[in-house]
Amino acid sequence: MSWNEPGGDKKDPWSGRGDQKGPPDLDEAIRSLQEKLGKFFGGNGDNQNSPRNFTSGGSMKGAGFLLGGAVVLWSLSGFYIVDEGNHGVETRFGKYIGTTQSGLNWHLPIPIEHVDIVNVKQQRFIEVGYRSSGGEQVTGSVPKEALMLTKDENYVDVRLAVQYQVKDAKQFIFNVVNPALTLKQVTESALRGVVGSSTMDFVLTQGRSEIVTLIKKEIQDVVDSYESGIQITSVNLQDAQPPEQVQNSFEDAIKAREDEQRLINEAEAYSNDVVPKARGAAARKIQEAEGYKEQVIAQAQGETSRFSQLLTEYTKAPDVTRKRLYIESMESVMAETNKVLVDTKTGNNLLYLPLDKMTQQIASPQVAVNNSQTNNVDQPQVQAPAVQEPVAERPTIRSRDARGR
Repeated sequence: MSWNEPGGDKKDPWSGRGDQKGPPDLDEAIRSLQEKLGKFFGGNGDNQNSPRNFTSGGSMKGAGFLLGGAVVLWSLSGFYIVDEGNHGVETRFGKYIGTTQSGLNWHLPIPIEHVDIVNVKQQRFIEVGYRSSGGEQVTGSVPKEALMLTKDENYVDVRLAVQYQVKDAKQFIFNVVNPALTLKQVTESALRGVVGSSTMDFVLTQGRSEIVTLIKKEIQDVVDSYESGIQITSVNLQDAQPPEQVQNSFEDAIKAREDEQRLINEAEAYSNDVVPKARGAAARKIQEAEGYKEQVIAQAQGETSRFSQLLTEYTKAPDVTRKRLYIESMESVMAETNKVLVDTKTGNNLLYLPLDKMTQQIASPQVAVNNSQTNNVDQPQVQAPAVQEPVAERPTIRSRDARGR
């Protein structure tokens, strides 16, 4: 029969007493728990009914074990591992005490000392003028950051990416409250300063590399002055273009500039082709004129020398020299005529002369000269200046039989 049924045995299952009604005795339950703890920590089991047994020898020993275990666990919590490429910055009650390298290290556990792990090899980056996700542009341009004024009072849309890493973990943690935000503000300031001192054409065309170099140097100088512990590794000018509202007009201006440059190049090519030819022709004409000059001078000097020699001979033998000069003059004059003179002093003998052959022989040199002049029509001819040769006064020829001649 159950203990709580009518007429059954009124036994209390909690206290082990069957003649007691109501809830179990709380003092007895506490005493039973003390006895069990005393046995566990090495207390005297003979005097189990004494409540002071647990709080005297056994309790002190148990508390010592608990305290020693807590100290050991607390000490073990001070071990930490710094991965490769990271530095650990230790602080004691918030004050910097040292920087640890990669490996297993130990510090006084919290709350006495604290360690901040900083990755000094990680390539961090910030974006100015645009936002990206996973290397792909998702939101496009940010006008508040991208639009800026150039030196010639034109607006340009510039997008810049800066990569950096930590070179000093202590400075990176303690000297700047928010290094990323500070670097972004410094980058915007440097970008606007460099673009504001340059013209629009310089920013959009040939000045991109120079602008990147100037921006990187200015950013590094500023963060070094802040002692922020940041090293700028690269600055990339992602895009530089006019605002969207004027892009069509700007493209037209670019096409016009390209057409202008093309025409200039064509004109320079034509100039490079014509000018050397003209200079060569001018040099050739100058040389021909100088050659003709030397020729005329040489001929004049030769004629003077010949006249001087003839004068010497004429002084020695006037008659012979006079006759010789007359014969040579007549020979030079009669050589160009096509008439034949025959002196027949004796009889009327038939005389056959090949007049047609003689005429052809006289005419053939003239035809050759005309052909050569015709073939050289396209070639530039240098017309020699007319030089009046000195005419020597010939002596009057007087002979006794002049009337007969």
